[in-house]
Amino acid sequence: MFMFQRLRKGCGARLCSLVLVLAIQVLTASLSANAARAEEADAIAMHGKPALPDDFTHMPYANPDAPKGGRLTWGILGTFDSLNPFIVKGLAVQPIRSYVVESLLTRGQDEPFTLYGLLAKSVETNDERSYVTFHIDPRARFSDGKQVMAEDVLFSWQLLRDHGRPNLRQYYAKVAKVEATDPLTVRFDLTGADDRELPLILGLMPILPKHAVDVATFEETTLSGPIASGPYRVTAVKPGVSVTLTRNPDYWGRDLPVNRGLFNFDEVRLDYYREANGQFEAFKRGLYDFRVENEPLRWHDGYDFPAAKNGDVIRDTIKPGVPQPSEFLVFNTRRPVFADIRVRQALTLLFDFELVNRNYFFSLYSRVAGYFAGSDLSAYARPADARERELLKPFTAQIPADIMDGSYRLPVTDGSGRDRTTLRAALKLLSDAGYDLDGTVLRNRATQAPFTFEMLVMTRDQERIALAFQRDLKRAGIEASVRAVDPVQFDQRRLAYEFDMIENRWDQSLSPGNEQYFYWGSAAADSPGTRNYMGAKDRAVDAMIKALLEARDHTDFVSAVRALDRALIAGFYTIPLFNVSEQWIARWNRIERPSTTALSGYLPETWWAKGEPQASPAK
Repeated sequence: MFMFQRLRKGCGARLCSLVLVLAIQVLTASLSANAARAEEADAIAMHGKPALPDDFTHMPYANPDAPKGGRLTWGILGTFDSLNPFIVKGLAVQPIRSYVVESLLTRGQDEPFTLYGLLAKSVETNDERSYVTFHIDPRARFSDGKQVMAEDVLFSWQLLRDHGRPNLRQYYAKVAKVEATDPLTVRFDLTGADDRELPLILGLMPILPKHAVDVATFEETTLSGPIASGPYRVTAVKPGVSVTLTRNPDYWGRDLPVNRGLFNFDEVRLDYYREANGQFEAFKRGLYDFRVENEPLRWHDGYDFPAAKNGDVIRDTIKPGVPQPSEFLVFNTRRPVFADIRVRQALTLLFDFELVNRNYFFSLYSRVAGYFAGSDLSAYARPADARERELLKPFTAQIPADIMDGSYRLPVTDGSGRDRTTLRAALKLLSDAGYDLDGTVLRNRATQAPFTFEMLVMTRDQERIALAFQRDLKRAGIEASVRAVDPVQFDQRRLAYEFDMIENRWDQSLSPGNEQYFYWGSAAADSPGTRNYMGAKDRAVDAMIKALLEARDHTDFVSAVRALDRALIAGFYTIPLFNVSEQWIARWNRIERPSTTALSGYLPETWWAKGEPQASPAK
């Protein structure tokens, strides 16, 4: 109005009217453009548009006619002492997150990163993603019958920002302001975050009931089943042994398109096993329904028991479309022995993959440096494009030329266990780092202390790899001890970074984002409970994560992820062991699954019990 008054003073009546009309048209066009950019939608994609139409009836990887009933029993290696997966303390029952506690939106498992409405019936954001608004489905209810309200969303955000796991605190602290614009609408102001993924991260925020959570005790472990809005409720707990989840007959979201054909069992029981061999023997006896096999030796010749031979046990080989999960030996660079990159390069040379793959894994595995193997996101053996070079230009001194031009390759031995070429190259690097051979012992030149460290393992397969590497290291005068512990001790020491070297696997998606800070960001290095097990503190890594979060189109995004991959490869934080191109699933034939597999691979929530009566049609 002030602008129009100034216009009126400076022009004649006719000219003023014309200018006023034009100004109104410009203002109206601007408002219309903003409204178009901020239109409500029932889904949101990180890049591009959601793949499913607005009127989709079910997810393409789910069977909407799957019968309801029966029980699914999981066999899980390890133990638990908490039903709260949102805090650092304790060993939590992880399926609580998806079977009991829901979020505002849910993942479409056939797309890199697209979220569809769940507790929120719609989502609204602008092109800059400087805010996001969620409109809660008025039908949404917690398991005690109370309606899910905007105040529960605000409460959950503040609770997890202040008391949640490090990654949750990191994500939610980026929010500038939160307000409930009405009882079922929540608006997050993301001004200054410069994080295009943040609206989706907030969409995946677990929603907890304000009326049923004690903030004062939230960070303490608990074995009490939470009140939440998901399809299951916790109905029985045997501490450290088992948890029983029972399908809520009054589950509010059972007829949503995102849920049709999912969560088909009346009961899901989670049975825990302390030892891997005992876990496998229990499967052979039919004490649980399926297992994800991670040991090639066992997959190759361990399924010769009667039930597997006569077809009672079915073995599925699934090839997902996401980056191949990769196993690594991880250097804890917080330890002085691994602080020098030349030491880490030398030990990488000493690992004889060809021998291990042939003798232990029937040559079933391949090996790729980097963290996005088998996908378009991988930088290994691929020259950097112009955008990657631009992103990495401030860090050229620390990225070797062969990693930039794609010519770098992991060492290849003769497979004899006595390869002299790699040994000579490793000893040269160790000498440059201040170590000399004294007879058969490698010693620090300054202190004369022998080069020793410990490899922490928890499974037979990890122990075999560690013992093989121990022999490789012995040739260079390095004394590495192997310490086997149970899964509980392993997890506790891993989360507290109380180890020299461990074996670890990172699973990546086709849309890496904020979790990359949690995996290898500098801020995560000294925060207990993150997955930055190596203790990486690298400006190049931090800058590339920032770049991938800011990318607006897919091409720039891919370049940023590849640049991140190059920075991580150049840091030699791990020794790549092998890449897993397939998922090996063994299941008793009383369990059936859809013929279509999701891009992400196997999904137990889409399975059903064989021979159960057909469910009644959705109302």
